[in-house]
Amino acid sequence: MKKLLALLMLGLVLFIAACSSEGEASEDESSASDNETSEESEVSDESQTVTFWHSMGGAGQEALDAIVDSYNQSQDAVQVNAEYQGTYDEALTKFNAVAGTDSAPTMIQTFEIGTMSMINSGNIVPIQEFVDTDSYDMSGLEENIVNYYSLDDTFYSMPFNSSTPVMYYNKEAFEAAGLDPEAPPETFEEVEEASTAIVDSNPDMKGFALQAYGWLYEQLLANQGALLLNNNNGRTDTSTEIGWTEEEGKSIFTWVENMVNDGTFANYGTNGDNMVAGFLAGDVSMFLQSSASSRDVIDNAPFEVGIAFLPHPEEKERQGVVIGGASLWMIDGKPEAEQQAAWDFMKYLQTPEIQAEWHVGTGYFAINPAAYEEQTVKDAYEEMPQLQVTVDQLQATKPSYATQGGLMDMIPEGRKIMETALETVYNGGDVDEAYNTAVDQFNAAIEQANAARGE
Repeated sequence: MKKLLALLMLGLVLFIAACSSEGEASEDESSASDNETSEESEVSDESQTVTFWHSMGGAGQEALDAIVDSYNQSQDAVQVNAEYQGTYDEALTKFNAVAGTDSAPTMIQTFEIGTMSMINSGNIVPIQEFVDTDSYDMSGLEENIVNYYSLDDTFYSMPFNSSTPVMYYNKEAFEAAGLDPEAPPETFEEVEEASTAIVDSNPDMKGFALQAYGWLYEQLLANQGALLLNNNNGRTDTSTEIGWTEEEGKSIFTWVENMVNDGTFANYGTNGDNMVAGFLAGDVSMFLQSSASSRDVIDNAPFEVGIAFLPHPEEKERQGVVIGGASLWMIDGKPEAEQQAAWDFMKYLQTPEIQAEWHVGTGYFAINPAAYEEQTVKDAYEEMPQLQVTVDQLQATKPSYATQGGLMDMIPEGRKIMETALETVYNGGDVDEAYNTAVDQFNAAIEQANAARGE
């Protein structure tokens, strides 16, 4: 009965969380702190305490807090204290400052491009050790998600909140422009054509927006089958330079330049929030963004929102997307009982019931595909079939080194380099100059990263 009540409470809180605005993040953090104080006071002397650092704000934090609460109420042996640590970058900086000391958490949520930094830190225990000891079957989890977190046949962290980019579009704007709202553009060229039709039908609306975001650039490369880094994206040997060709890399710059010149491109620079706001206000008809935004966009749009697969150049066959989001890491130097308690919580997070609530309440994928058979998900798909498109794109992705994604500790720096180059093109800069400068800087960042590690 206790577990049933906990799950019912989880469903209610997740529903409330899904309706909350991101602007309530600071309020949520204050509330979370109060909850943590209350929870800690209830811990019995026999309970094993797990300190969990995370970076979920706003509605995501409320959903996570509800899951933690349901776990704590479902048993008496473990007490998980979830502590918000700011953005992924901020949390990683805090962790590096206390790693190896008693102040370090038991487990931490880290974004996907922090993978090599965590491995190289020497302060983690690969979850493969727990998988092997417990004979835990990872094959039941989503293949295209666990593939990212597997290196040399070793799982270093447990996937948790995962997403990929999708294309959002305004179905009403498509109809007004004489476009089929049920047949969204699939290629770069079709996006350009649709954008022209949109602007012709409504001069006050732009056709397409692409946030100057390095992650999106990487995804548009991978969808062509292009590598971000050489040596199979750094998965068979340490990368020494970029992995894509000039044709692949420059195609994205040229695509945007065409729309800039046609007057159909909406320039929001690096500001993703402004881009989403512009879409909701009817200023632009299409944009690319994380699938984790789907629930929020659908709920807040005053028109019917369509969700489509990521576009690709027409001369290339679509390959799919690289998983984004974050995973959970076990920290070294903690007592075995504490680590085992954290491992038990990690396994709880992967259960179909919990993953179903997480997927529906936030828009993140279910790590365990069995969650999609839960009635909670089926009911949500009846109401919002767009959510299923995000899953279809992930599951249609062709496993390869390109779609596994790049692994290197300089990727955050590389993303900023590409963002600067994209902004240059958005503002009318020369494509060749912007591209060549970015490639030179990217290769230099790889060289510097290797030198810093003595390689």
